[in-house]
Amino acid sequence: MEMTATIREQMEEFLHKNEMTINRFAEISEVNSGTLSNILNGNRPISMQQLDRITAGMGLEEGYFYELYIDECIFHATPDWRRLGPFLHRCADLGKLDCLDKAVRMTMDNISYSPLLFETAEVFFREGKHEAAVLLYKSVAESERFQHSERLALCQYRLFTLELGDDQDANLQTALYFEPYVDRLDEVYQLDALKELINLNLSLHRWDKVDAIALKMGAKATVQYQHIGKIFKEQEGRKKPLIFYILYSYLIRATVCYEYGDYEKAIDLVSYYADPDWIADPDHEEMRIIEQFKEWAEANKYLYKLMAGNDDFLNDYVDYISNREDEIFLALCSIMIAANRYQIDVDHILEKFKKYIVHKEQRNHIGKIIQQVTADRYTRLLAELGIYYLNSNRYDTGLNFILDSLENSIKINSDKGMLRCMGVFEQFRHFSTNELQLKYKYLVKDVQILNNKKIGTSIGYR
Repeated sequence: MEMTATIREQMEEFLHKNEMTINRFAEISEVNSGTLSNILNGNRPISMQQLDRITAGMGLEEGYFYELYIDECIFHATPDWRRLGPFLHRCADLGKLDCLDKAVRMTMDNISYSPLLFETAEVFFREGKHEAAVLLYKSVAESERFQHSERLALCQYRLFTLELGDDQDANLQTALYFEPYVDRLDEVYQLDALKELINLNLSLHRWDKVDAIALKMGAKATVQYQHIGKIFKEQEGRKKPLIFYILYSYLIRATVCYEYGDYEKAIDLVSYYADPDWIADPDHEEMRIIEQFKEWAEANKYLYKLMAGNDDFLNDYVDYISNREDEIFLALCSIMIAANRYQIDVDHILEKFKKYIVHKEQRNHIGKIIQQVTADRYTRLLAELGIYYLNSNRYDTGLNFILDSLENSIKINSDKGMLRCMGVFEQFRHFSTNELQLKYKYLVKDVQILNNKKIGTSIGYR
């Protein structure tokens, strides 16, 4: 049976070949015989439900006729959302994204469909059908004529969150494209969008940008809390209470100070989220957030004092995180940075927490840590472990960690990580075995491939 024939022609051929009456096929397909007759005579269009039943009745795989359906019942027929809407849902269910994309692009000239396509994208987004949602959001964004509309901004926000992956270079481009749309979002989405931009820029080590966005988020959240705090609690779409964004702003600004080595200012900023007595009548959810930030404040006070060179706080820091499993992975990286900076023996700490030196999803009491931050921290932890063991003359172990970090840096396309690991390996190359040198050689080839792709992209090659 060739796909060049129309759906109706293939139905007729099936009936003829199997010497089957319309009434008999109606029993098999569970489509009314009168409806089948009208479809075969071209007197009525085929609905999605009827198409799926006819396909099953003919013994064909689901979605067999979808390509033809686009041409016959969507493109060449009078546009009708009653057919297009169900078709998009079935394409998403079956993973036939090429058909979904083709159908949507055929209707883009009809601007009346834009709100319907957007609502369908939102349904797919909530149902976890993210690949299908991305195609619809892109189509709506391309056809949106009011460039300052909230719908366009929300499309770009959804695309930003859905298109983030492991590649740091690609993530940066995604963030740069989305950032101008933040202020066009409805207020209920703005704070979450700013928070997600902060977290992504954290993974990219863009500290000036992180600080600027944190200040902006804190200011917006403070204004809303002071003027419409109780009303905001009832709005749909928000993910967390307003106090979260205010406290998170202080925490992030302290983190930026820490990264720049200004530990005194970092400790000062900790006080702003350690005991927020300005919060009036906190409810249960707000109390949970307050307690989480108090824990982070306590841990960060130990950390900042440790990083300032006071290793007397190391044991206190370790004792504190020992009873807080969610904090151990992130704390280990900081401990290793301090150990390498101040030549501290932390073998006993590594033995105590060895099961946490793995890459897995990290969570805390109020949500999960974004995958991009976790991947970046894991890559840095491996490098710091490598440096630690190399500095204590355990060369084989150290170089293995360095190569593991290099491999992960390549995976997430981290230029900084790749340069760090290659520099360390070259410094200690004379201590490496032939096996390690061979592994390093292959990894360097992967780095070169990545670099060639970047050069090609920058001059317009594909």
